[in-house]
Amino acid sequence: MNKLLILSAEAAKYTKLIRAADLRQLEVRSTSDVESAKPLIAGCNMMLGDPPLIGQLLPFADQLEWVQSSWAGVDHLCRHNLRRDYTLTNAKGIFGPLVSEYVMTYLFGFERRIFDMKSNQLNHNWRPLAYRPANEIELGIIGLGSIGRHLAMTARHFGLRVTGLNRSGSPCDEVEKVYTKEALADFLETLDYVVLTLPATPETEHLVDADVLRLMKPSSILMNVGRGNSIKEDDLVQALREGVIGGAVLDVFEKEPLPQDSPLWQLTNVFVTPHSSANSFPEDITAVFIENYQRFLRREPLLHVVDFELGY
Repeated sequence: MNKLLILSAEAAKYTKLIRAADLRQLEVRSTSDVESAKPLIAGCNMMLGDPPLIGQLLPFADQLEWVQSSWAGVDHLCRHNLRRDYTLTNAKGIFGPLVSEYVMTYLFGFERRIFDMKSNQLNHNWRPLAYRPANEIELGIIGLGSIGRHLAMTARHFGLRVTGLNRSGSPCDEVEKVYTKEALADFLETLDYVVLTLPATPETEHLVDADVLRLMKPSSILMNVGRGNSIKEDDLVQALREGVIGGAVLDVFEKEPLPQDSPLWQLTNVFVTPHSSANSFPEDITAVFIENYQRFLRREPLLHVVDFELGY
């Protein structure tokens, strides 16, 4: 008998969904609180849940074989001071559509002058505003994992010109051209929008700093839907204040929640959202867990196994 501990802010939803699936050889325990999870973890060889909570419980999980993360990002579980003697899987493949919706919403909000149009409406001002067609817009995506590739596919559907950057320079069918970090200046010089879809790793720490921001067009918009450590926030604030770039759409930050005294709240060329571009919907995560559980029973390789060293 396998024993699963669900540890998540939405534990009740996960429990209902997994029990409804009537999975064989599975006992389910659940809680949304780390302290109450400690007596429940005894004998459990599986966990499903939110990485920050699971990370706190790892020292008490003496029978652990497998953790299914409810998030795509698993940096909370890849820190060098944490154990790695189990299989960690994340939720790849389900967040691409949600992130794409978010990015394209803001991109066309800018391009179709939605925010200016609303201002004109409130002022009873009938004034058509110029805009450009999608095929004149250049989008660059830094990070070509499953989320970045889905975003590229979505953007190209609308006719945007899309390029990408990854660590290896490996070809990617979804973009017109792939660059590496060594060619960052060439990659950035003509882009209207730069979107970060990166995981939190030592390699991505402060990838975007003052020097990188100066390589972007003064009119370009930076969007971050990956992890907050990718941007050096002090440098970004200065660049936004000085007009080095046109603006930013930020869903993730170095510290979350974003501190009340952060200048990012007040900058008129910044849009702040509370790490909500791609929520973990229990129905989607449960489907990933069920598929992996069936594989676990058949002793087949699990889907979306994380490399602890790479962090994804």
